[in-house]
Amino acid sequence: MLVNMKEILLDAKLNNYAVGSFNVYSYETIKGVIEAGKQNNNPAIIAFGEKYIKNMDFESVYALVNNLSKDTKVPFALHLDHCSNLENVYKAIRAGFTSVMYDGSSLKFEENVENTSKVVEVAHSCNVSVEAELGSLAAGVDSNEGNLEDKEIYTSPAQAEEFANSTKIDALAVSIGTVHGMYKGVPDIRVDILKKIKEKVHIPLVLHGGSGTPQNVLKDCIENGICKINVNTEISVYTIEKIREMLNDNKKHHLSEVSLKETEFVKEVVTKYMKIFK
Repeated sequence: MLVNMKEILLDAKLNNYAVGSFNVYSYETIKGVIEAGKQNNNPAIIAFGEKYIKNMDFESVYALVNNLSKDTKVPFALHLDHCSNLENVYKAIRAGFTSVMYDGSSLKFEENVENTSKVVEVAHSCNVSVEAELGSLAAGVDSNEGNLEDKEIYTSPAQAEEFANSTKIDALAVSIGTVHGMYKGVPDIRVDILKKIKEKVHIPLVLHGGSGTPQNVLKDCIENGICKINVNTEISVYTIEKIREMLNDNKKHHLSEVSLKETEFVKEVVTKYMKIFK
């Protein structure tokens, strides 16, 4: 069943676990995430990024997610991920998304507060939750979200407190050393900064860049306030590699078979992280 993301994250915060936010781009990826949630009896956030509008429109994404999740009591949220275009935020809300992320992290602090507050006013009137971001993640290997020129800017705990109080957002994405994509070297995750943010901010905190982050680090982040963890790149990299292996076996394959395998491979990655986040 589709629910407001706030409902899922508040339970995660109360019971000290994290919920995976898994990026989707097609019917097969949507089905993979939902089937993993059903089989593991685990809530999940189905994230559709602004840059994937070229793959599917908002209405089609909503229709598929709503149809595939309506026969289960497992809660799912349909979330607009990393959207800096206000028009697209409002389109997603109208289409039926139950959560949106307005990403004004590249703007000046005051402008980010102003725009985010506008989104909150509209979204909350429609029973839609809002995530926002402070700080900036660098781009790693195989990233489809960040840019090579992106620089790591750690989230200021003091600004995080002011931002959350001023905007009334439901979740805050923080920058503590993770990257968009896979790591180029050994990650240096600043859990010390996260602890300071947790002391000042009392809404669920979000970690972007979950792909490839060591399991012990993820566990440490969850212990210190992270309630939502984004996974995108690993879904793509793993699925592409498995399909490549499949197509190199010197057998003829029908496209319908490849489609089914794609869903299976997505489920494997999603299930892996669901078990880690608990």
